[in-house]
Amino acid sequence: MGASGGARRHEEAPVTTTKHLGAPGASGPSGTPGGPPVAGRATRQRAAVAAALEEVDEFRSAQDLHDILKHRGDSVGLTTVYRTLQSLADAGEIDVLRTGEGESVYRRCSGGGHHHHLVCRSCGKAVEVEGPAVERWAEAVAAEHGFVDVAHTMEIFGTCQDCADTQS
Repeated sequence: MGASGGARRHEEAPVTTTKHLGAPGASGPSGTPGGPPVAGRATRQRAAVAAALEEVDEFRSAQDLHDILKHRGDSVGLTTVYRTLQSLADAGEIDVLRTGEGESVYRRCSGGGHHHHLVCRSCGKAVEVEGPAVERWAEAVAAEHGFVDVAHTMEIFGTCQDCADTQS
């Protein structure tokens, strides 16, 4: 349930879509063991995007990642960043979350298994959490309505303690 890697939807003001993706640090299609996997053709630009994702803990937009690359001196076009993120998402190597504003944001997650996220509305900090009760509830609701082969995602949005402390 939910480990299928396909796009899943949940209800949160505007609908948010998340793709859960695979384990970081595994050998990717580029065949480079130990480094970040890079879906598609192995190029310097794709490797730079994958490396930038390894450096950030929170979900980041393609624009944010492009800015990081620019400040590092990597010459990677914004279109290449978008294409690389899409191929990494399609390959199941990163998580994609659609924000309340409709923007896609990306992050390499620490585990390859099904999980959910707590996301700070202020700073974007994300914490991976497991929810066995949610898993049981989703299965029960699906079964009650005659659904099989179900998948789901759940993101919980709030304010992290650091942001709450600075706001008070």
